[in-house]
Amino acid sequence: MASPTSQLWSARCRSLTGAVFPRAAARSLHEGPDTVDELLDRNLVKKKKNEEQRSKGSDEEEAVLLERRRLTSIRWESLCLYRDTIRATRFFSWPDARGAVWRDVLRSNALREFEEARFERDPEIITRLLIGGRDAVQSALYKLADAQRKKIAEQEEEEKIRGGR
Repeated sequence: MASPTSQLWSARCRSLTGAVFPRAAARSLHEGPDTVDELLDRNLVKKKKNEEQRSKGSDEEEAVLLERRRLTSIRWESLCLYRDTIRATRFFSWPDARGAVWRDVLRSNALREFEEARFERDPEIITRLLIGGRDAVQSALYKLADAQRKKIAEQEEEEKIRGGR
């Protein structure tokens, strides 16, 4: 049995809670749903019965959202390709026949090509441009790596010849 002091304290808390939070006195925290189904029924948003019968406006909104996703994806891929191109040009630090550094020449060409294709809307053409650009960057890096390997091999041969004397 509870002591009179604790009963008084409990009654006082209940009255204060009821004055400050009127609904708290009416419903306890422990009066939750009895089953999982009841919990789900209370808290989940109910789907419409005729979900298959969508209005024309919702179909148009869905089409707009799909178009935005497609454009966002294309923009993202284009930016990734442009950044990869700029990163790849860091390795081209020697001058060309005119004396311009290859890095700057490649960057200006990449910028020009991206600007020319900026307002292209045909998804097939955009995809071709992205694939072609990706292939060009990869092939340029492979050729650069092969040239570096050959140069290293030549230097090793020269060192063997010098060391053999």
